[in-house]
Amino acid sequence: MKRDAAEPRVVFGTAGPADRSTVVREGTTLAVGREVAAAPEPTAKTLRDSRRWPEWSPSVDAVESADRFVETGTTGRVRVAGVWTPFRVTAATRLRWDWRVAGVPATGHRVDRYPGRSDRCRVVVAVPLVAAAYVPVCRRALDRFAALVGADG
Repeated sequence: MKRDAAEPRVVFGTAGPADRSTVVREGTTLAVGREVAAAPEPTAKTLRDSRRWPEWSPSVDAVESADRFVETGTTGRVRVAGVWTPFRVTAATRLRWDWRVAGVPATGHRVDRYPGRSDRCRVVVAVPLVAAAYVPVCRRALDRFAALVGADG
């Protein structure tokens, strides 16, 4: 069966019930994605809500930022493994945000829409290839995020 050139190549995982996340190589990143049964906009708003990060991210213990919903230029600090570390959001839109943690490019976060579907979307955490060992943490984070938004895709 010939694969469509526009279809991403799954590196790890499947979209089946036993493993709801997939990992796709996108240039210099691994895109860890998980479908959720929720509308894209409220899902993305929850993803951008810095107060909610500790609820779904296994690596973030706490967050301090003047901006509850991150935007380009948002700064603050996150507590990871008991250590407070500064962060800065380098780019943000309604459905996507990227950041640097301790001055180092870190994960990107986005919500992908499905054409013609307003009740489902895909939440993606993009991991730099050099941090591929972080993929299992992102998978756990996405499962927790899906439970948080009340959607099990």
